[in-house]
Amino acid sequence: MRNKRIEFNTEKNDWLKKERGISFEEVIRAIESEAGLLDDVQHSLHKHQHVFVINMRGYAYNVPYVEDEEKIFLKTAYPSRKAKKIYKLK
Repeated sequence: MRNKRIEFNTEKNDWLKKERGISFEEVIRAIESEAGLLDDVQHSLHKHQHVFVINMRGYAYNVPYVEDEEKIFLKTAYPSRKAKKIYKLK
């Protein structure tokens, strides 16, 4: 994992908690754990973004982010059936 701080929008975090039942705090724990981070890929549509693919609660989540010299900024998090199949999560 890069030695950069990870940031996120607190309003987006509140929305994720309410609408998707997950939080950026949980996402960060998954990213920082050896078993939680499955991949780090280039975003297919937004070339300036990358996507962490994480295993959280036994399901694959995509977490788009942007990065600069100092920090990683998490944009959102959403479950991905496609990633679940690719990374063979049960």
